[in-house]
Amino acid sequence: MGKFKIEKGISRIARVKLQVTIDESIAGDLALMGEWSNNDKNYIVNELLRFALSQDSEFQAYKQSVSASHPAPGASITPSSGRPRAASAGNAESPAANCGSGVRP
Repeated sequence: MGKFKIEKGISRIARVKLQVTIDESIAGDLALMGEWSNNDKNYIVNELLRFALSQDSEFQAYKQSVSASHPAPGASITPSSGRPRAASAGNAESPAANCGSGVRP
């Protein structure tokens, strides 16, 4: 297992917004870790998720198989499933389009 480390004060990275709801106790720990490390919550959440995803060998194998089966950048992209993509007027949003510190009570 790798070692998780939060570097202090380096929270300036490019982001994509992802709205999520997290447990209140985790939100408190994130706030405390942000205070301790002098980083914003977005950076801390990104580092925690990056670490967790890197530790899951099954996910990493899947990720490699998916990236191997996708066309090269710049190639024509077509949906692999026969289902059309429906646009929803509700509050369903693309995970890739929304990443942030949206902590809701």
